[in-house]
Amino acid sequence: MKHIRILSILLIALNIQCNSNIDNRIAEEQIENLNSTTKVEYIPKRINKCIELFEDGQPVYYKGAYGGYEEGKILAKTWADYIVYNMEHKPMDFTKLHDFMKALVENGPTPSGHRTPAVIVVLPLVGLDSTTVKSGGWMVEQALAQGIHGVHLVRARNADAVKKFVQAGRYPIHKQKIEVLGEGIRGWGSHKFAAWVWGLNEKEYLEKADAWPLNPNGELLFGAKIEDQIALANAEKTLKVPGLAFAEHGPRDMGFSFGYLEGRADPPMPPEVDAAGQKVLDLCKENGLYFLDNVLPNNVKQKVDWGVMIGAGSNHEAAIEGRKYTKRVMPWH
Repeated sequence: MKHIRILSILLIALNIQCNSNIDNRIAEEQIENLNSTTKVEYIPKRINKCIELFEDGQPVYYKGAYGGYEEGKILAKTWADYIVYNMEHKPMDFTKLHDFMKALVENGPTPSGHRTPAVIVVLPLVGLDSTTVKSGGWMVEQALAQGIHGVHLVRARNADAVKKFVQAGRYPIHKQKIEVLGEGIRGWGSHKFAAWVWGLNEKEYLEKADAWPLNPNGELLFGAKIEDQIALANAEKTLKVPGLAFAEHGPRDMGFSFGYLEGRADPPMPPEVDAAGQKVLDLCKENGLYFLDNVLPNNVKQKVDWGVMIGAGSNHEAAIEGRKYTKRVMPWH
């Protein structure tokens, strides 16, 4: 009898434990189902997702891309905060860019609720001097007419070149710092498709399509690549130009200008390139600009602490680590 009683007690205990485990699993499944079907409601405050994050003190992370509608369809819900559409060393094709932007809209929105990810274009427009950029300013106008959210100028060698770059991206209705930049030269009619991409009426687009933070209500980001020794020597003046929002030291091209052929953008870096990065970072801080540099999963926290606000390298895992580290609120998946 004693053994039967002990066995009965054990069976009862086991039954209680089993029921408890079942209840726990049911609760866990319910929580999992709730998490998979219910997302925290987030209402975007800006057209340009990057500007919204910058205003919240958050770094941003990008993914490189090139192509037309099919490529845009794939990236409409990308993990990246913005897309670098790179035409510096690829065929400059504004029809592809047009179709790419159309696909982002028709297959969005993003996980954060934005109509599209921000798209910043790199053009084969080299910032050698004011004459070069003035004659090539039509490229900036064409790119912006496709509804993109910014342009990044390569080889930004002097301040006058950057002034012409920013001028090419502005409408004449915007007056901030025109005594320095000159009157904007984008023309009426360039806004029609772009307004549709942004989900605005034409008047609203014209009012918002301007350089931020120069215009606090602007939604366009203009950046400069200080990526060779000539650009670096002139960087103190170049990065003071109003209308810029971000800059980088272009580690691959900077290294190339010092004779390094490997094209490294991640550690270990040549000492000259590290020094250039520190100089450009310091100038960004001095002038209220956002600094761009490559990040990896194992160094993104260190890079953010150093001052990187734009995580380059198209590295999804680094973006995850960085967002967790800065306790980002805006949804990204």
